[in-house]
Amino acid sequence: MEQQQHQQIRKYLDLFVRWKSFIVAAILISLPVGLAVYLTTPKVYQSTSLLSYEQRSINPSQSRLSPDMASAIRDVVSTLTKMVTSRTNLENVITTLDLYPEMRQRLPMEDVIDMMRKNIEIVPMNQGDIFEIRYSGGKPDKVVKVTNALAAKFIEENLKFRAERATETSAYASDELEMAKTVMDRKDAIMRDYKLKHYNELPEHRQTNVSRLIALQEQYQAKQESIQDLEKTAALVQDQITNLRRMITSQTDLLAADDTNWAAGGGMQDSLIELREVLKNLQLKYTENHPEVKRTKKRIARLEQELANGGGQQAGIGDGPSALSPDSTDPILLQLKTQLKNIQLSIRNIEAEKESLRKSISQYEEWVAAAPVREAEWSALTREYGELKRHYDMLVSSDLQAKSMLNLEKQQKGSQFKIVDSARVPEKPIKPDFVKILAVTLFCSLGLGFGVPFVWDFLDPSFRDQNDIETYLGVPVLCTIPLIETEREKTWGRRKFQIGLLAAVAACAAIAVLFAYCWRRGLIVV
Repeated sequence: MEQQQHQQIRKYLDLFVRWKSFIVAAILISLPVGLAVYLTTPKVYQSTSLLSYEQRSINPSQSRLSPDMASAIRDVVSTLTKMVTSRTNLENVITTLDLYPEMRQRLPMEDVIDMMRKNIEIVPMNQGDIFEIRYSGGKPDKVVKVTNALAAKFIEENLKFRAERATETSAYASDELEMAKTVMDRKDAIMRDYKLKHYNELPEHRQTNVSRLIALQEQYQAKQESIQDLEKTAALVQDQITNLRRMITSQTDLLAADDTNWAAGGGMQDSLIELREVLKNLQLKYTENHPEVKRTKKRIARLEQELANGGGQQAGIGDGPSALSPDSTDPILLQLKTQLKNIQLSIRNIEAEKESLRKSISQYEEWVAAAPVREAEWSALTREYGELKRHYDMLVSSDLQAKSMLNLEKQQKGSQFKIVDSARVPEKPIKPDFVKILAVTLFCSLGLGFGVPFVWDFLDPSFRDQNDIETYLGVPVLCTIPLIETEREKTWGRRKFQIGLLAAVAACAAIAVLFAYCWRRGLIVV
């Protein structure tokens, strides 16, 4: 097995030795071919402009409608990229800077614009709010102009976009606020009318109404008790009037008897005894401060004094029973009647107050009874009011912030893009890559140099090894005769090797000179 591997290796080495001139020639030819490909390939230059996203220097309260909060920097860059690379903008740049003149003569403008879009790259950086605008083209001066134009257009479109966005946001917030205000006003009017109509029946007044109802009921009970007390007092006064009338009647009868006694010659002694009996009866019914008791005591004292002075019949005649007042002129009786009338008047007044209290109690009872119904109705009315109020307050805040942002954008003090590093004239092209082209041509030459011998060996029907003969004929090989070169053939072989070596050296020198010349002329850029 190892002998077969060694034979196989020797076979390939012999093959490469026999084809060494072809391999070297393929390699040497590939170098100028690669150089020719590099020199004939159109040069592509690229210019880069670095932009950064600067946050607003005056930063109002953020809201959900703010452009900075509505989308991230990458979304903003993506949106502005679509705007900058739109047909209108690119066509304007192409026309202004006279780009792709040959293509515009051969192709429609849509194809030219598509070609330009492929040459534009807008790449956000991995860290920070920084991104690059790149443009590739065949002329360095045009490339830098296009890159700067795209960067300026990017900033312009950003300012325009933010101004339009702020204007639309402000208009939207104002419209929403106006609609919400209309709804709120309508809702406030309904709730105001309901409150005015059922003010005392609302749930928040229920506790006050209950307290007031209890107080009115207590007042009503107090009035009832006052009426009962006055009725009792009126009954007592009426009883006093009746008793006084009886007493006056009895005194009148007594006075009539006294007159008779006086006419018959009776004395003051009997009158004094009778008055003392009357006083005793009065003291059984009344107190010492009663007017009738006091008056009777005065009469008794006056009679006793007259008896002591010996006035006799003269004093008795002037102060006899005929001096008592009649029923209609008795001051006590008149006072009691007046008191009774006042009590009756007070009873009627209190009855009127009771009626008013009864109506008030009935009214408050209706209000208290209606409170649960009004509570349900009020809850239905105010169910959406809280959300409407919060929505309205939010819209008021959003409208103020939107107007503030619009003012900032008009003054260009909002968040915006700034050119950190403007585009410069590229000094070397990015395409074609000299090293890559040379590497590709060398790889292709090596493939050609080693591939052709393999293919030729595969197609060659001659035998190069005794094993091939034995395999083909099926009989063993007894001996092999090596190639015997003559002296002339050896001399020619040496000369041919020398000529080939000189040719290879000359070719290498020519290629080196060619590369050096192109390098010094600036045709090769690594």
